[in-house]
Amino acid sequence: MKANIITLGCSKNTVDSENIAGHLTQAGIQVHFDRTQNDCEVAIINTCGFIGDAKEESIDCILQQARQKANYNRRHHSDGRHRLLIASGCLIERYRDELTKEIPEVDAWFGVHEWGQLIDTVLQFKSQATRHNAQPFTAQRILSTPRHYAYIKIAEGCNRSCSYCAIPLIRGKHVSRPVEDILHEAQTLVNNGIKELILIAQDTTYYGLDLYGRRRLGELLELLATQSGAEWIRLHYTYPTSFPLDAIEAMKRHSNICNYIDIPLQHINSRILSSMQRGIDREGTLQLLQHFRTALPDVSIRTTLIVGYPGETEAEFEELKQFVSQARFDRMGCFPYSPEENTPAETLGDPVPEEEKQRRVDELMAIQQQISLEKNEARVGQIYRVLIDRREGDYYIARTEYDSPDIDDEVLIPATHRLATGTFHRVRITQALEHDLMAELV
Repeated sequence: MKANIITLGCSKNTVDSENIAGHLTQAGIQVHFDRTQNDCEVAIINTCGFIGDAKEESIDCILQQARQKANYNRRHHSDGRHRLLIASGCLIERYRDELTKEIPEVDAWFGVHEWGQLIDTVLQFKSQATRHNAQPFTAQRILSTPRHYAYIKIAEGCNRSCSYCAIPLIRGKHVSRPVEDILHEAQTLVNNGIKELILIAQDTTYYGLDLYGRRRLGELLELLATQSGAEWIRLHYTYPTSFPLDAIEAMKRHSNICNYIDIPLQHINSRILSSMQRGIDREGTLQLLQHFRTALPDVSIRTTLIVGYPGETEAEFEELKQFVSQARFDRMGCFPYSPEENTPAETLGDPVPEEEKQRRVDELMAIQQQISLEKNEARVGQIYRVLIDRREGDYYIARTEYDSPDIDDEVLIPATHRLATGTFHRVRITQALEHDLMAELV
């Protein structure tokens, strides 16, 4: 029997899907990720429910799979076969009752912590009704990423109370994984050929506080750098408040920890940050960024910002524009505010018109686009170590340590020599584009 797992949303969902795939594979089911052929007996959609656009994408995907299920069932009517359609994940955690009524074509609905029930449903469909103890992180994962990098989820849930965010309502409280479990998983992945480990959680900087009574992200990075065998270790989803500075010290000590910090700041105006319940103000944010760049002069900083938050004035938006111009982030994303049910910010309404939100997004991204081009132009002539991700047409697509897969810049190398995916090479940058670099082998 074949199962198709479709993953929407962030890399944390990717890890969940990979763990589900591991359990199904152990049960003898052939698992595919995002398969386009309509030939699988089981379809599982792992949804995202973070913001409005993500919800819409998830619902569209469920409806599309419902149509494919109907086509599959018609095609196999004569031989009695039919498809099992399952929707799971964040969107289901929040809107299960409404979705069940609206889309009856879905056979089963599961939230973010109902892996065991999901696995049981698939196995019963396969006529294996024995109880399956599907606990997170226990099965050998089946990676959906290329074979040279993998995400490691170091914690689940979130203890923050950001006014606009529904993640704590969906995922629950922060729960750190034991250091030993993470290190074992990292070593297993590296032994299976993984070169780059990307640490993720809803908030990686909170790691250890619930389990050990103190933040242990720096210690975890130290252990992974010295004992995992990984050639690159990358840190995602950090939080500015109470940032564990020993993590920066670990980056300084170990060359296999990438000079890369992903830190969503969301805004710079102190009034907006206070309303967002971020636990930090403008001055604290500026001091933290200064610390990063003093301690790690070569660091690449990625951030995301929100515009059109309820009550954001034109003057506060201008302050944000000036901040982006002066901070000169290496990578930046920007999103229009999206109200979420049952969050504190929902009571503020949504007074900024959608057209105005989009204008603000466009203006910020235009500033960042110019900054990105200037930073890339400064790299021309420099030599970097890159990791080959794939080949596309006449080019190999690679990344420096300053770029994470799928979201950041890429390095394009003419395919004049044969290079293997997942190998490291030294290249010289020959040309700069706004979001990519051209290079030649050294």
